Amino acid sequence: MTDDTQLNAPDSPERRSLLVTAGASVAALGLATLSGRAVLAQTTAEWDKTFPKSDLVEHSKVSFANRYGITLVGDLYIPVNRSESTLPALAVAGPFGAVKEQSSGLYAQTMAERGFITLAFDGSYTGESGGEPRFVASPDINSEDFMAAVDFLGLHDLVDRERIGVIGVCGWGGLALNAVAADKRVKAVAVTSMYDMSRVNARGYYDAMTDEQRNERLTRLSLQRWDDASSEAAPARDGGLPETLDGIDDPVITMYWNYYKTDRGYHPRSANSNGGWNITSAMSFMNMPQLTYVNEISPRPALIIAGSEAHSRYFSEDAFAAAAEPKELVIIEGADHVDLYDQVEIIPFDRLQAFFDRHLA
Repeated sequence: MTDDTQLNAPDSPERRSLLVTAGASVAALGLATLSGRAVLAQTTAEWDKTFPKSDLVEHSKVSFANRYGITLVGDLYIPVNRSESTLPALAVAGPFGAVKEQSSGLYAQTMAERGFITLAFDGSYTGESGGEPRFVASPDINSEDFMAAVDFLGLHDLVDRERIGVIGVCGWGGLALNAVAADKRVKAVAVTSMYDMSRVNARGYYDAMTDEQRNERLTRLSLQRWDDASSEAAPARDGGLPETLDGIDDPVITMYWNYYKTDRGYHPRSANSNGGWNITSAMSFMNMPQLTYVNEISPRPALIIAGSEAHSRYFSEDAFAAAAEPKELVIIEGADHVDLYDQVEIIPFDRLQAFFDRHLA
């Protein structure tokens, strides 16, 4: 029997074998999602996460529906030692294109060790969750996914529905802020390595996209819809990572590759490491700014965390500037964007716990 330490070693062939096996074990589930039918949560005997299992929490697979009738699948983490009849709870998702077996699950399990009931879930059309076609992203539907997770938590017998918070990582950080601005049930929100997916799609990195380039891109995407609609094949995808770094000198691609395409963070169901998104997903993000009403999170608090060396840092700083008080901006010195996915010695879990202890009291 291979122990968790061996399975999570960076160069562990046993871990890669287990993850591939886990991916194969859910093949029938994947076929169900392609059909557009509801997906049932399935608990597997093997631990299929990219992080070690904690003995301090109880883990179970759960499923719940969003407002559009799409069945979402999540991992529920409950502290083993509970001193209260009901506990505060956190809905967790991200990074963009990742699955609950990666960063969001690590955040969820760690926060459960610290006394919260937590739910890490796959967004619509991805991972083990339902929806057809696969690999679609939407600023509306994915914001709704967070609200549906709050629905689920608020109906759980062990959750105090007056003490529910949200954590979003990377692209799901922007979605978290968008969802919480509208969903007044959420009492506090924290985001790490936040991306504004609407802004980066609509304007490019650092807002460098010209009006002409935007028009050209939207024209290409519009024509792609005819190609997709006229074909019986799955919609065309784009944005995945290369199989190797041969000839690649882009530091951002290299950073993502070193997480998603290595034993550090690889998972067979992760969209970012397995081919990217449907090309036309970008259209809705380009046309629907997510953070228009970020100031309406107030008077509920927002904690925004970014690495000092992250290429995405400006998203966090600008969201912080647009948000109203109470708000906190924490810059982790020396950290890049992906460090806050999984580097437990860098992720400020003490700060996250203190934030939610204070605001979900």
